[in-house]
Amino acid sequence: MSNEPIALGKALASFDAFWSPRIVTRVNDYDVRVAKVRGDHLWHVHDETDEFFLVLEGELSISLREPAGERTVRLPQGTVFTVPRGTEHKPSSAAGAAILMFEPTGTPTVGDRHDEIPDHVDATTGHVLDC
Repeated sequence: MSNEPIALGKALASFDAFWSPRIVTRVNDYDVRVAKVRGDHLWHVHDETDEFFLVLEGELSISLREPAGERTVRLPQGTVFTVPRGTEHKPSSAAGAAILMFEPTGTPTVGDRHDEIPDHVDATTGHVLDC
């Protein structure tokens, strides 16, 4: 990890892959990750941790399966949302987006329980930023 300031625009420009987050820094035991997204992720659950999203560019939708039923939240640029631990969810972005996520180091992108992983989703705990 760098001990210098990190320009998020430069970090995002350093890779092209969708649904393949890069770790830009760590805060205590948490990763700060950026990702480019387009299309659908997959339904998944993080049993032990919340998942924080900040939309840097574009718009992100997150479908949620909650006790009261299914709903979708729409997050335009500049908005944040936290998916509570144990909530089944599926992020998506029809036109594409750039997002920042904050979650415990080692958290898999596909959660603890998930649907079959499509080829376009990188099942990882994040890649170290290379820029």
